[in-house]
Amino acid sequence: MAAGPGATSDACHAARAGGEEVERVKPFTPEKAKEIIMSLQQPAIFCNMVFDWPAQHWTAKYLSGVLHGKQIQFRMGMKSTDTVPQFETTCSYIDATVEEFLTWNCDHSSISGPFRDYDHSKFWAYADYKYFVSLFEDKTDIFQDVIWSDFGFPGRSGQESTLWIGSLGAHTPCHLDSYGCNLVFQVQGRKRWHLFPPEDTPFLYPTRIPYEESSVFSKINVVNPDLKRFPEFQKARRHVVTLSPGQVLFVPRHWWHYVESIDPVTVSINSWIELEEDHQARVEEAITRMLVCALKNAEDPHNTRAWLNPTEVEETSHEVNCRYLNGAVSAFFDHYRTSKVVENQALRTNGEYMKKEELNVYSLMEVEQTGSQNLPLGTVKQEAASPFGPDLVPVVPSSEEPPSERGSIFENDGKDFVGKDREHFGKLHCTKRQRMMSKSENAAVEQIASNSITAPSQTFVSTDDLLDCLVNPRVTKIVAQLLIQGRSL
Repeated sequence: MAAGPGATSDACHAARAGGEEVERVKPFTPEKAKEIIMSLQQPAIFCNMVFDWPAQHWTAKYLSGVLHGKQIQFRMGMKSTDTVPQFETTCSYIDATVEEFLTWNCDHSSISGPFRDYDHSKFWAYADYKYFVSLFEDKTDIFQDVIWSDFGFPGRSGQESTLWIGSLGAHTPCHLDSYGCNLVFQVQGRKRWHLFPPEDTPFLYPTRIPYEESSVFSKINVVNPDLKRFPEFQKARRHVVTLSPGQVLFVPRHWWHYVESIDPVTVSINSWIELEEDHQARVEEAITRMLVCALKNAEDPHNTRAWLNPTEVEETSHEVNCRYLNGAVSAFFDHYRTSKVVENQALRTNGEYMKKEELNVYSLMEVEQTGSQNLPLGTVKQEAASPFGPDLVPVVPSSEEPPSERGSIFENDGKDFVGKDREHFGKLHCTKRQRMMSKSENAAVEQIASNSITAPSQTFVSTDDLLDCLVNPRVTKIVAQLLIQGRSL
């Protein structure tokens, strides 16, 4: 029977025969797992792939012993139902040990120490984005407890991973990651993921404020949306899945996600897998960084907390950002010179190879990028058999509901999707140049036209309003391509 992503099924447990546990075999070889990750264009859950990882025992209690006495930063947020996203700039931060976190979270009486000012019934705590190399700097042997090589990435371990420890309600605002794809191993407790495909980006109202490198945020609280202010969000296709211990979620490139802890204690480990497209994405991010920092520092150089995420600790001066941009452009060309692509072949831009003479402003504005993220989910290539089955469960769109009823969203249990043996869902693709504007661009134009009719008459334009236009992902992509073109002539 197919495994439902809402809970760990029998397929995600050890097989037993006659009461005796039999030898467990992983359903995918490293080579096959990597092939799936590099070709699949929708989220999916891997089962039975991490049962022998030492990190499967990394409960918060276990980690409190490993990190005994070590203080780490926790983000403290309010348990609220506001329609405004709870960005990291609006949260409080404390330094505490995992042991103190567990005491606050599990024993609510006579709390002392860093958590004493935070009523457990009103606040959640999240130790997020904790890179192993900083967290376990004196215990590097522990890196080997995480074995991403099982997914086809030789030598990849905890050294390239981050740790997340949260309480009930802890969450990350809806955003997309500029770089790579994501593998997430759930260790303790459950997390609910709300995911949206890249082509729905206009419906998510993207913004770069607060600024964080490689994170494009949504202005919407997707679990309690303000549909009067953001009416286009009703068109977004939500995929909801609950990730349980022992499961690994694959999040493809540029998929939006909002993640919340739904158990008293959650622990997860993730690793971002580098992709070929990241080389241009880093140039786009450097352009974004320069524009955001220049305009926001000019507005108020002494109040960076209002717009700069606390995770951004590097200097934001124009000189530093110039070096950052030049470094990204140089790295782009170094990579492609090494791979002998720039000089005699083509520049890879988001999954499409374009000859230098074709890379100009006209083709950029006329051609829809052929990366699969711009295609409707129903478009498939009838070539290879689907990899889905009891050990790889796809995350499919949630049932359609009226906007007013989105507070209780049905979760996909995977049954309909894998009811037939190896039913086909090939890799999304595109084989030719498309029309003048993509669906997402048309949607954006319709949104602008609609806003121009209904918006109140006012002339005030804020710095953030300007930045929303200047550093829109579609704009920075074009600017990066023009910049690369100019440097390669």
